[in-house]
Amino acid sequence: MTTPSSPQGQQPGNKPLSSRRTEHVMERAFFATRWIAAPLYFGLTIGLLLVAFKFFQQLIGLVLKATGLDFDDVFVGVLDLIDLVLLANLLLIVMFSGYENFVSRLDIRQHEDYPSWIGHVTFGDIKIKLMASIVAMSAIHVLADFIRVDDTSTRALEWSVGIHLAFVVSGVLMAVMDRIMEGSPDAHHADPQPETAQNKEKHDA
Repeated sequence: MTTPSSPQGQQPGNKPLSSRRTEHVMERAFFATRWIAAPLYFGLTIGLLLVAFKFFQQLIGLVLKATGLDFDDVFVGVLDLIDLVLLANLLLIVMFSGYENFVSRLDIRQHEDYPSWIGHVTFGDIKIKLMASIVAMSAIHVLADFIRVDDTSTRALEWSVGIHLAFVVSGVLMAVMDRIMEGSPDAHHADPQPETAQNKEKHDA
């Protein structure tokens, strides 16, 4: 049984040179589109500046009114400041980790202040940290409502607790889903590759 020869002396399965060049150019251009997201991450710095502005605005207002406030009002004011700090941390996580995961690696690893967590936060970790931050901020609002329980209606308090529980359940389900996906066979599909290469070396020897 004879195998039909490829046209123009090409080996079967090989693409023409012009087709490979076109594919290479298109793939590089397609890969370069990731830089479209870079300005979006940089634009989050404006949100970070707004959070910092509101933080110092509330801090100055709290300090100026401190002499006329009771403990509960000061407690609620401090909780609002913590809420803004958590929001700032959330912005930093999304900015740095999102940029490094989806755009490009940061070439500042030799900097003495380089945070060690940036290179270890995956897309799944970003989702979990995002949900954990939302749950923490929601808990702060529920605590503030309980402190001001005399000024908060029962219906508003029930909604606050219900929404917080919804965030907690959503966070737990998201963590369980990520754990299931990490344990799926597709997640470990590349594990047998080193063993195959090792067996190949033994066979060549």
